[in-house]
Amino acid sequence: MDDLAVLASFGLRVRQLREGAGLSQEALADLAQLHRTYIGGIERGERNVSLVNITKIASALGRRPSELLETIDGGLRHEA
Repeated sequence: MDDLAVLASFGLRVRQLREGAGLSQEALADLAQLHRTYIGGIERGERNVSLVNITKIASALGRRPSELLETIDGGLRHEA
């Protein structure tokens, strides 16, 4: 899975969880203490999100950080 596909997959997962929680981008941003346009950029696959911000978003969604990464797990190659 290339870098852009990883970002797009992560963004889609965030969007799915946000919508499932009944939150707007602005509401999620407020809960995560991030800017609304940053959340939009994540959901569009335009942002390479830091681990700190992944944990903020997960917490705001009431999820574990690993749950945000579930959709990209299978597409990443593991090197020994």
